[in-house]
Amino acid sequence: MRTLILAAVSSLALAACSTQGAEDEQDADSVASAESGEDHGYETYGADNHADTMASNDDASGDQAQTTDIPDPEDRPIMQAQVVLDRVGFGPGVIDGKMGMSTENALRGFQEANDLTVTGKLDEATKGALSEWDRIPATRVVSIPAGWGETSYTDMPEDVAEKAKLERLGYTSLDERLAERFHTTVEVLEQLNPGGKPAGMGGTESTNSRSASASTTPTASPTPRASGTGSSSDAPTAGLFAAGQLIRVPNIGADRIAPRSVEDSDWQRTLASLGVGSEQPSVDRIVVSKAGKTLKAYQGEKLVALFTVSSGSSEFPLPLGEWDIVGEAYNPPYSYDPEVLGNGDGETYTLAPGPNSPVGIVWIDLSKEHYGIHGTPDPETIGRAQSSGCVRLTNWDAARLAGMVSQSTQVLFEA
Repeated sequence: MRTLILAAVSSLALAACSTQGAEDEQDADSVASAESGEDHGYETYGADNHADTMASNDDASGDQAQTTDIPDPEDRPIMQAQVVLDRVGFGPGVIDGKMGMSTENALRGFQEANDLTVTGKLDEATKGALSEWDRIPATRVVSIPAGWGETSYTDMPEDVAEKAKLERLGYTSLDERLAERFHTTVEVLEQLNPGGKPAGMGGTESTNSRSASASTTPTASPTPRASGTGSSSDAPTAGLFAAGQLIRVPNIGADRIAPRSVEDSDWQRTLASLGVGSEQPSVDRIVVSKAGKTLKAYQGEKLVALFTVSSGSSEFPLPLGEWDIVGEAYNPPYSYDPEVLGNGDGETYTLAPGPNSPVGIVWIDLSKEHYGIHGTPDPETIGRAQSSGCVRLTNWDAARLAGMVSQSTQVLFEA
């Protein structure tokens, strides 16, 4: 993991991009790690891995940390390809088990990096290149940490003035937090857990799977949401999932956080919350294609990562050309300035940090004034919705990219 380049960047720069309204893990999961004796603000997987307790831990035989003996009753070949592509740095965007633009982009990147014919399809040659990952199933079953039930979740108001009253632009529910942790959507988690139980567990649609003790799966209770100042609702909203519950999730990996590899404790909690590891490749150059809606990252001439992005609009086109990286800000505040955003005169506001910030959990500042590369509170819109000139990624892809770049990384925006 690269060292933090900037502790903060100008709030003016952060006013350049307008996106839409989710939280990192800086909540109240104040559970000390028994293995390390340190309090990281969440329960870690172990002394040699400071990811959370739901982290993957694939060994040579394919056994998984936290996986219970509940086989998945369905073959999920596209989701299996998505989790593998995500693990090796070619982000499929939201993992949903469906072919779509982001998955096709990921396949093209993987094919280019492995000297295959670039088709964007899961063809036989690509399946062969991915075959070493056959031991990695599409899903696994984990237990939701107890600390997640102690966290306050807050509905996001639409009005900027009301949003500015919030102390943190955090996750709106435990369900939303789970979805971001496993690079998916609440809807996909519902599909993988019919009736609130992992697919394949006794009582779900599978008749051939082994049953697990009902006592291991608490009944889902309403997910607490703190009303807070500026909340759009004072009533707790019921969610499908609860702390302590077993849940089937996409089998994402590459989430190991090496001890003492992340200097900023808040950022370490963010990485753990997003299922993003500290061990990322250092890249010399990134190329953003407006037409392809992709960001490619290179080591020399070798493509090592690709992410689908949203970049620019008719009013705020992507600034084509070469740019430098000025710095990075982790969990930055956001300065809402309607004049900079092309919305005319009006009051400016400073919005608190969090994954539901308009710039998500990280801002990579560029030498082009008011422009940067950042996350988003709406991962399902990436590649589909326009941005105000900046380059926008899912929060988990933005966090991963932040670990790859430095001030020596060249940035090229092309048509």
